[in-house]
Amino acid sequence: MFLQQAESNGPAMPATDGPIPEKPLKEFVPKSSSLPFSQNTELPSIGGPTYSTTQSLIQQVAYTLSDRLWTYSPETFDLDVAVKSWCEDGAQNAHGYTPSVESMQTRQGAASIALGYMFSKDFDLEKKHIPQTVIASSSSLPYLHSALDQLSLLYSVANPFVAHIAAVGYAGGSSSLVTDYVSTIELAEDLGFALIASPSTHESQHMALLATLLASTIPTIHTYDGVTTGRETTRVIDVLDQARLFHDYSSMLESASSSHRKNAPIDLRVEGLLEAFNRELGTEYGLFEYRGHSSPDAVMITFGTVESSLSDQVATSLGKSGVRIGVLNVRIYRPFVEQEFLRLLPKSTKVVGVLGQVVDGEAVTDSTISSALYGDVVAAITFSDAFETLPGVIDIKYSRESTWTPVSMAAAFQLLLKKPVLQGEESGENFEAGQNLRLLDSATVQQYAFWDKDDSPSSNAPLIFGSALARDSSNNVTTRTRHDNLTEGGLVKTEIRRSQQSVDAPYSIDAADMIYIGDAKLIDRLDIVRAIRSQGKILLKLPGTKDEELEKKLPENFRYDISTHQCELFILDPSKVEKVSSDPALETYLLQAAFLRVGLPNLEKIGLEKLASVNGSHDVVLELAQQLEHALRKIEVPEDWNTAQAEPDSTSSDLPADIVSTSFIEFDKTEMEPPTYLKDWKTAAKGLLFKEACGTKSALRPDLAIKTHTVSVIENRRLTPPTYDRNIFHIEFGLGETGLKYDIGEALGIHAENDELQVEEFIRFYRLNPEEIVEVPSREDPSVLENRTVWQALMQNVDIFGRPPKRFYEALAEFADDPSEKHELQTLGGPEPEGATEFKRRAEVDTITYADILLEFQSAHPSFHDIVRIVNPMKRREYSIASCQKVTPNSVALMIVVVGWVDPKGRDRFGQATRFLNKLKVGAQVTVSIKPSVMKLPPKSTQPLIMAGLGTGLAPFRAFVQHRAWEKAQGKEIGSVLLYMGSRHQREEYCYGEEWEAYQDAGVITLLGRAFSRDQPQKIYIQDRMRQTMDDIIQAYLKEDGAFYLCGPTWPVPDVTNVLEDAIARDAKATGKKTDPHKEIERLKDQLRYVLEVY
Repeated sequence: MFLQQAESNGPAMPATDGPIPEKPLKEFVPKSSSLPFSQNTELPSIGGPTYSTTQSLIQQVAYTLSDRLWTYSPETFDLDVAVKSWCEDGAQNAHGYTPSVESMQTRQGAASIALGYMFSKDFDLEKKHIPQTVIASSSSLPYLHSALDQLSLLYSVANPFVAHIAAVGYAGGSSSLVTDYVSTIELAEDLGFALIASPSTHESQHMALLATLLASTIPTIHTYDGVTTGRETTRVIDVLDQARLFHDYSSMLESASSSHRKNAPIDLRVEGLLEAFNRELGTEYGLFEYRGHSSPDAVMITFGTVESSLSDQVATSLGKSGVRIGVLNVRIYRPFVEQEFLRLLPKSTKVVGVLGQVVDGEAVTDSTISSALYGDVVAAITFSDAFETLPGVIDIKYSRESTWTPVSMAAAFQLLLKKPVLQGEESGENFEAGQNLRLLDSATVQQYAFWDKDDSPSSNAPLIFGSALARDSSNNVTTRTRHDNLTEGGLVKTEIRRSQQSVDAPYSIDAADMIYIGDAKLIDRLDIVRAIRSQGKILLKLPGTKDEELEKKLPENFRYDISTHQCELFILDPSKVEKVSSDPALETYLLQAAFLRVGLPNLEKIGLEKLASVNGSHDVVLELAQQLEHALRKIEVPEDWNTAQAEPDSTSSDLPADIVSTSFIEFDKTEMEPPTYLKDWKTAAKGLLFKEACGTKSALRPDLAIKTHTVSVIENRRLTPPTYDRNIFHIEFGLGETGLKYDIGEALGIHAENDELQVEEFIRFYRLNPEEIVEVPSREDPSVLENRTVWQALMQNVDIFGRPPKRFYEALAEFADDPSEKHELQTLGGPEPEGATEFKRRAEVDTITYADILLEFQSAHPSFHDIVRIVNPMKRREYSIASCQKVTPNSVALMIVVVGWVDPKGRDRFGQATRFLNKLKVGAQVTVSIKPSVMKLPPKSTQPLIMAGLGTGLAPFRAFVQHRAWEKAQGKEIGSVLLYMGSRHQREEYCYGEEWEAYQDAGVITLLGRAFSRDQPQKIYIQDRMRQTMDDIIQAYLKEDGAFYLCGPTWPVPDVTNVLEDAIARDAKATGKKTDPHKEIERLKDQLRYVLEVY
């Protein structure tokens, strides 16, 4: 841990009791995670005590001292975002002109253009002494190799050359970001380049400057962690501004050139430059740097940003416990100066561990592969006469995918020592289980973690909060944001550390004072509580949930962990604030105020003022803070939560405790528009008149991959009373001569039509000719075009009454004549938060349709051909089949609930397909298709069925039961059938109740578990009925190899799964087996004995 006393960067904002005049609403728009607090920084402002990132400081050095910069940055990595911005603004370098910044593609032959520039006949020789710079990621090095190889051969007549390489890339066969030093080390060794590493953000500017200095005598690579530390915002005390950078750089060059001859060995020249560097800056940097016990038994050798910093901190912590251990960090790896290495390696050392990176996990386990650093260390020690007895050398290999934590680093040290390195409760079994090694003092360092969906309206709130905290000069604030785009559609995690001293902690927070969870679904995917300290605070956003419903919403393991950690639980309900409900963009201010009140209550007043200075306005922030009395409440944690965990093996520790970084930006959820070629009736006429030339053939839609059938309605009856607010109905179709075949568990695709009256109204409003022939994408396959009339297209093809995506607004803006409407459409279709918030309100609150937008923005009047191009085609809707064809060979049945709601304007809205089906009369024809499903019966009729269905989720189970009844009628032996059903009221929603009871009387259904949640004071759900019949489940599911099925909404999945895991644990305990219930569920999934069809 690096701790440095804070220096003042200006007075804190004074508190005031008087009124503050209204200010315009400020909007915080993140630019890039590689920038401090994701905000642009002007080049002249960098200097003195300032908040910055490693990448920003490195780019400042490169831009200031270079003639030209060539950047090879993947689009989302933003390795060059600062230098490009400065260049566009015309900022000058230290040489008095704007350097050229060339953003290049990463491909074979990359960097050849740099060679061409330096050795061009037209090159200005007066610039021969000015460095040329490459900014790139380690993943680009294979493509730069050829050009850099030529440069190394011609270096005596070339410009000074430095490459700043972010150690970042993607793991092979994976989407996770990895820290890659292997590629950089191999290239430096192969080409004879110097190689230097930055151990932290605090030293990154100095190391970039040192690398540029070394480039005066040898081509140099400066590398740094590009995944975490490189994008971390922190306060750096002694940042050099442009003028000081150039002055010090020039002085160092002059000093070094006067003290060393040009033909001296490269080792001596590098040492001379380092001496000149230290003299000028008053620093004590070394080629290698030892820290730890003065007479250690074991020493760890490290290279890399996180590796060097964390090993130093862990060794210091262990040393306080009397562990005789040290760390020798490699700062300048190439050239590897053996004499200096051996001088610093303590002579008491008995064993040396080399923490060396290799490509992947396979290389870690392959005994024939060693890390490059291990080879250098072994060679230096083996041929040394500095030791009476040569120490043993251990190659502690790790892959690029490895993520270092205090515990994993302590485990690496443990490999070097016989005695446990951790004493007391952190040793032994607890250490193996991952007990955290605390490096930060909770009395002086506050830590906060924010977990949220990346499309949340408040996802940027942590950055704003961190920026506001940083405005207090007594604070040293560090923020880090990471993205996991593969979980829950995109997660973002932001961490904030706050202290009166500078903090260097290159690992995820493991003892947070407070945690914010922006979506309850994250609790099911991650063990978030593991990263909170005892008696910490949890702020959970849970809109629309009453206290009595809370226990059903929170997983059992989560409740248990909260209780055992003695956490305080707070619920934030933005729906309680009318202003936020009408304008979701205000949610970010509400969260900021809530986090301040819960996490820093003593600083709420001044904190609100600082928040208002960063975003929003004083009045808005203060008003929403006052509304917290309605939106924020503390939950008294019941005592029985800490006894809910009956089995110690069934814990949330099986879940990952952290996200896996897969990107530096949020997941782009915009849909790409497929190209279409739209024509008019002339196309159809040509096809019919000139069949041979146009390749026209007569066939029943041979171009579609989906096989469709036309069936007729033979029954349409409502299952719930007419006065009940939920219209659940049974509809049955006669198959006639269609030849349609379906299996148990499959779904029927309904190719519904739009409402006729709505279509007529739109045609009148848009002044269309309903008989005009147009070419439109097929609803079954948008890549296939078909000729229809305008009427047919609006009824059957164009989803004109569907919900539009953002790209529709963007496309419609091209047709707007009114400037204000054009601007509004562009805003709604753009990436800015203002537009995103309004788009979300329109989509989720107002439930706006394509037709509504065309009616609203009347200056945007695209032709019908363009409408077909920018409006999505209608899609089929699939419903689980509620019949067995062996029982009803000539019909197929569905069980459907009508989807309907009233929008904010008081208009009745309906789901397109359910409304279409509900209105069908007997004899009406419908186009349908079959879709396979995961809901398959087990292979043996004797295997039990355990089925749980909510509402219309009972549909496939009706087919299952019919099939088992048919098998029983054929004389086959059938397994037991356990059917659990859930709905609100028995009187209104006991759908197919008489059928179920008849099957039970006939011995087909063994157990009928009915859960009507609102027919009694206490709510009863299907998981409660399942728990009441645990013995039956154990017998049918585990003893008799039954199969479990759940169909319906997603919310009961965790609770139902917990019941099954409890059944597994109970059975294992009774039989004396050691079983992990979670892993057993995964095994049952693979065997198709745990099947979910939820929505």
